[in-house]
Amino acid sequence: MATKHLTMAELEAGLDHIRQSPQDDGVLEMIVRRPSTDERELLEVGELDTAVGLVGDNWQTRGSKSTPDGSANPNAQLTLMNSRAADLVAQSRDRWALAGDQLYIDFDLSEENIPPGTQLQIGDAIVEVTAQPHTGCKKFVTRYGMDAVKFVNSPTGKQLHLRGINTKVIQSGTIHAGASITKM
Repeated sequence: MATKHLTMAELEAGLDHIRQSPQDDGVLEMIVRRPSTDERELLEVGELDTAVGLVGDNWQTRGSKSTPDGSANPNAQLTLMNSRAADLVAQSRDRWALAGDQLYIDFDLSEENIPPGTQLQIGDAIVEVTAQPHTGCKKFVTRYGMDAVKFVNSPTGKQLHLRGINTKVIQSGTIHAGASITKM
């Protein structure tokens, strides 16, 4: 059975719940490794590494359209999405991973709360928020609907970073589902 895509009004009705996300101490809800394009592996435990991001993920080998030579963008090594926003657009936890992010966290990702340069401790690892924008793509439209992309890319959506944020690993370490996330 196909999942119905939510309308803009239905999506906007979920904003208050998203805005109640923790601002200083959150929780890592889900770890998703992408070993190859369109493939997802849910992990209970993962390793973040300063050179490769999430160990076993295809970030480094996939490369990026945002770099002149097509190599992996170091400022988009690891993507984090607010788990409340993911739950709203996906409508069920088993569809979160389709967004394509590696970490789904119950944490306020707004520009005001964690501007570029902010460091977050997740388990033993530390990641740093980068200024590289993270926006919805064609796959996001297919999976969640056009209104979902318009919602996450609206002025409010961009301010709250509803599509997520890009980060880079600055201290390698082990992470696990349920780990606390602390703004440093």
